[in-house]
Amino acid sequence: MWTQKDIPDQKGKTIIVTGANAGIGYETALALYKAGAHVVLACRSEQKAEETRNKLLALEGKGSLEIGMLDLSDLISVRQFADAFLNAHTQLHVLINNAGVMMTREEKTAQGYELQFGVNFLGHFALTGCLYALLNATPGSRVVTLSSMGYLRGVIDFDNLRSEKSFDAMREYAQSKLADILFSIELHRRITAKGDPVLSIAAQPGANKTELTRHMADEEIATGIARIGPLMDAWQGALPSLYAATHPQATGGNLYEPDEGGYRGYPTLATLKENATDEATAKKLWDLAEEITGIRYPV
Repeated sequence: MWTQKDIPDQKGKTIIVTGANAGIGYETALALYKAGAHVVLACRSEQKAEETRNKLLALEGKGSLEIGMLDLSDLISVRQFADAFLNAHTQLHVLINNAGVMMTREEKTAQGYELQFGVNFLGHFALTGCLYALLNATPGSRVVTLSSMGYLRGVIDFDNLRSEKSFDAMREYAQSKLADILFSIELHRRITAKGDPVLSIAAQPGANKTELTRHMADEEIATGIARIGPLMDAWQGALPSLYAATHPQATGGNLYEPDEGGYRGYPTLATLKENATDEATAKKLWDLAEEITGIRYPV
């Protein structure tokens, strides 16, 4: 049973956590701050970021904290965040692609893509690409990308990424979470082929009580709980991310998840389903993301 107490000393490490102001992101940032890391709280709202930093500082962790403004629904904001980070830092040990939205209304990103696909996948694809050279230059670096059990029902519909045909909130969410795993594994393939030392690892937090469900009706939440069982507290849902980010034996190209069917428990290596390991779909998705973002990596 692996918990926060098992996190190795993170002193001297610089770690970015996207969406660090709430839920899994907050608990991830807290644990890493307590373990001695310099944690960059990458958030869309400056007010929420400041409140989060003050809240964390009051807990007196061994590390240090920094705020960065990042709106993953706008690729211009992604580049601005990355440029500011690169201007201020000479190393990046871990990038945790944590932020996400779920079951939103029919909305689009600044570049016109369905919001969940844009925020959960495209924004993180771009962010990772902008920071990849620094990750590659930092010994022992990792990219941890969060997915969810929603990926199991996901299908990438390349003809409906702008909601051209129709919109279904849960379907689009599942698609975005499948895209995250496909991205993480494809990045691992490309890193391995190039011989770079960066690890690309996926994690999924299971079923948790967080703000991620804020767009869902009470009846939908109740139906979900009846189907999968009780929800975990966010600190426990953060464990797979923390394991992937810090455990010496965590390996690239894999997914870590709670050990009780993926919904509850403590971190374990997951058995990936076929839709997550489809190389042809992963390559097509990667090529599309490069075209949309204008970012190509690893190079």
